[in-house]
Amino acid sequence: MPFKSKAQRRKFAELLVKGEISPETYEEWNRETGRAKLPERVHPKAAAKKKSPKSRRKAKPKPKPKAKAAKTSRRRKSKSRK
Repeated sequence: MPFKSKAQRRKFAELLVKGEISPETYEEWNRETGRAKLPERVHPKAAAKKKSPKSRRKAKPKPKPKAKAAKTSRRRKSKSRK
């Protein structure tokens, strides 16, 4: 069975070096592939989708700072009645 991509060929070469597959298996796959121009990956990773302006959430408005309570006039001390 021929290799489908350059990444697959690299993976098989790595397995060969680790001793997980036999050299005969690697050579068989390599022979069947021949000089075919292989893609880097069979299924490239999907690109991240850009968000459309409609799907964006509007930022919540910051709460307005609370107005300070107006100072109340102090009561005048009433003159003590004698």
